[in-house]
Amino acid sequence: MTNKPLVNKRGQTEQEYLRTYDASQFERPSVTVDMLIFTVVDEQEENYRKLSPKSLQILLVKRGEHPFLGQWALPGGFVSPRESLEDAAKRELFTETNIQNIYLEQLYTWGDVGRDPRMRVISTSYMALVDSSTLSLQAGDDADEAEWFRIEDKWLKETKTATENGTVTEKWLELRLVNAKEELSATIKITKTIANRIVQEKREIVDAGNIAFDHAKLIQYALERLRGKIEYTDIAFALMPELFTLSELQQVYEVILGKELLAAAFRRKVADKVLETNQYRKHAGHRPSKYYRFNPEWMEQS
Repeated sequence: MTNKPLVNKRGQTEQEYLRTYDASQFERPSVTVDMLIFTVVDEQEENYRKLSPKSLQILLVKRGEHPFLGQWALPGGFVSPRESLEDAAKRELFTETNIQNIYLEQLYTWGDVGRDPRMRVISTSYMALVDSSTLSLQAGDDADEAEWFRIEDKWLKETKTATENGTVTEKWLELRLVNAKEELSATIKITKTIANRIVQEKREIVDAGNIAFDHAKLIQYALERLRGKIEYTDIAFALMPELFTLSELQQVYEVILGKELLAAAFRRKVADKVLETNQYRKHAGHRPSKYYRFNPEWMEQS
C-alpha cells in the first residue's frame, strides 16, 4: 500500500505549497548577535605579602558608525541569510576584536520593539568567560576601539507592593564600567511581578549613559547569569592555570560573585571540583600553599 501525500485545505501538497508561498506577506525583522566576553584580571598590588586583587571585566567596542557613534557597545553585528547564529557570532567577534577559537554559550534572545533605531532587530546574545592574557585585541570592521572595562554594580533602592493576587517588586541598579580611559554608568530597573503563582520579570533601562543600544541591560542580565553559573558549573576553571592554590581559586569566585566568602565554607563547596597535588606554591612573604588542579570527573559525579 502506498501512502498518499498529505494535502492542506486547499488540496496542496507540501511541495506545491512551498512553490507558491509568498514570503513577502510578512515583514521580516533583521537578526543580530551580541557577545558578552568576561575575564578576571589581576590588579596592581603594592603589598607583595598579599595575593594580587582581581577584577571582573567585560570587552566593549567603541562604535565607529551611526547609530550611537562614539559610544561603547558589545561586539556584534548582523547575521547573513546563509550562516548560523553561532557562525555569525564567531565571525563578528573576530572581525571586531581579533578574538577567535573561544567557546561561546548562547545566553538569551532580545526582541523588544525599538531596541535599534534603524529597524526592527532581534538579537541573540552569547557569553564566554576567557583568560584575557592569551588574547590579542585589535579593533576592526566598524569598531574604532576594543577595550576591557572593569564591572561594578550596586543596588540603589527597592520597593515592594502588595497586589490582590501577589506582589510587585521594583529594584534599581547602577552598572558602572571603568577603565583607565573612560567611565560609563547606566541605571537599570528590574520589575518582578508575582500573581497567582506566576512570576514575570521585566528589565528596562532608566539611563543608558554612554552605553549603546540596550546593551547595559544585556550586560546586567549576563552578569546575573554568570554569577548563577559559577555556583553549579566548572566555568571558573576556564580562568585558572593547570595548578592553583585554593586561595587563588577563591579570589576568582569572590570577584565574580561580588562578595567575600568564608574560606572554610568555600573549601567545602569546591572540594569535589579539585584534586590535591603534592606540589606547593613558594613565594617571598607567603607561607607555602598546596597546589590543586581541576577534577575532570567532577561533572560525572555531580
